[in-house]
Amino acid sequence: MDRAPALDLMFEYTQSDALRKHMLAVEAAMRAYAKKFGEDEDKWGVVGLMHDFDYETHPTAPDHPLKGSEILKEKGYPDDVRTAILGHASYTGVPRDTLMAKTLFACDELCGFVTAVSLVRPNKIADLEVSSVKKKLKDKAFARNVNREEIAQGAVELGVDLTEHIQFVIDAMKQKSDELGLK
Repeated sequence: MDRAPALDLMFEYTQSDALRKHMLAVEAAMRAYAKKFGEDEDKWGVVGLMHDFDYETHPTAPDHPLKGSEILKEKGYPDDVRTAILGHASYTGVPRDTLMAKTLFACDELCGFVTAVSLVRPNKIADLEVSSVKKKLKDKAFARNVNREEIAQGAVELGVDLTEHIQFVIDAMKQKSDELGLK
């Protein structure tokens, strides 16, 4: 999997800077997990990068991510990539039966939440701790569009402790903090 054409496709379909940064954050987390699990970092990174590329053009369920999957199929993306992307939206009913699919689901909402927490901090992600993320998770008014149940479910499906998962995602995102606007 080549990142450059995936990045071009993402930029073609996505104008929102916030959504682009979200996909870059998920890409960072996916690459880090791929490395940890001994998987293909480029493929997993592309999955993270492309998972929401069609959201602006097809924002309603089930068009997103079904329409995006059709576009990716036309462009020659492999079935396992498309299936993982389809599975990140629970309403599609596509089972998350691969490690890559489970990881995408586990990282998606959490990356969005870590970004939200970072943006309200003076040092952004630089000194962000798991305890701060967990405290904000309890505040239902904060980042209310983030599905907290899916964050917890993602960790369970991936078979990782939630605290360790949050720390892992923070660490992955810190590596790309400048690109994510979190420096």
